Amino acid sequence: SYKFKTGNIIKETYSDVAHEFMRDYCTELRDLAMIDMLASTGMRVGEMVLLNREDIDFNERECVVFGKGDKERIVYFDARTKIHLQNYLNSRKDDNPALFVSLQSPYNRMNIGGIEVRLRQLGKRLGLNKVHPHKFRRTLATMAIDKGMPIEQLQQLLGHRRIDTTLQYAMVKQSNVKIAHRKYIG
Repeated sequence: SYKFKTGNIIKETYSDVAHEFMRDYCTELRDLAMIDMLASTGMRVGEMVLLNREDIDFNERECVVFGKGDKERIVYFDARTKIHLQNYLNSRKDDNPALFVSLQSPYNRMNIGGIEVRLRQLGKRLGLNKVHPHKFRRTLATMAIDKGMPIEQLQQLLGHRRIDTTLQYAMVKQSNVKIAHRKYIG
C-alpha cells in the first residue's frame, strides 16, 4: 500500500473522519472494541489475536503484548477503548479466555485473517478505501510524531527493535518542520 510519488513514499493513514465513521457504523460491540483497541494501542494485529481477557488491566488501561521475536512490551489504551472493551466482554456468553472471538458459536479465538476480512467488509460498506489493521498502527504513529512524541518513546510503544523502523512510520509533515524551526531555531 505504498504510493510512489516524486520519490516520496506516502504512507496512507486514516483521517479522523474516516475513523469516526467506522466507529459509528459498527453494528457489533466486538468490532467497535477491536477498532478502538487497534487504534488506541497501535499494536500489531498479530499481537491482538494472542491476547486473553485476563491480559487486560482495566485500572491501568494497559496490557502486555508479545511482539515479534517473543519480546514483551506494555501498550496502553484510552478511556473510550476501555468502555467499549468492557461492554463487549460483558455481552459475551462464552467462556473462551480469548479477548476476541467469533460472533457465532463455537466462539473460536479470532485470527488475523478474520479480522482483516471483517475490516475490509466494514470499509466496503462505508465506501472507504483500503481498510486494514496495520493502517491503525501507522495512523497512531503518524499522529504521535505529529503531536511531538519523542521518537524513542514511539519506538518503545510500537515495539520496534531498531529506530529506523520507527522512522519509516514518521512521515513528518513539512509544515511541522517549519513550525519546529521557528520554535527551536528562530
